Amino acid sequence: MKKSRLGEFQELILMAVIVLEQEAYGNEIQRELEERLNERLSMGAIQTALKRMEEKGLLTAEWGEATQKRGGKRKRIYSATPYAHQVLQEMKEIRARLWDAMPGMKPNHAQ
Repeated sequence: MKKSRLGEFQELILMAVIVLEQEAYGNEIQRELEERLNERLSMGAIQTALKRMEEKGLLTAEWGEATQKRGGKRKRIYSATPYAHQVLQEMKEIRARLWDAMPGMKPNHAQ
């Protein structure tokens, strides 16, 4: 299978899905990322990224139960696939190697 590369936004959304577990639906993903990034995010952009990652096999989605709190509407709850975990691990390793290779960016432990 061809290696999948994620853009920064997709990577952040995927990580939020994993963090949120059973609460990984649109509004909670938006809230989680806005809180961590300290900026407003478009729900449309989040939904587009979720759909694309589902098409790539990085996410699965299922409908949750309808709740009175949501006016009888059901939530679409997302889960990361094993492939998503593999891609995130690869991205983490690539980033770590690049950080290690940058001159002047290594931690100085002998101060």
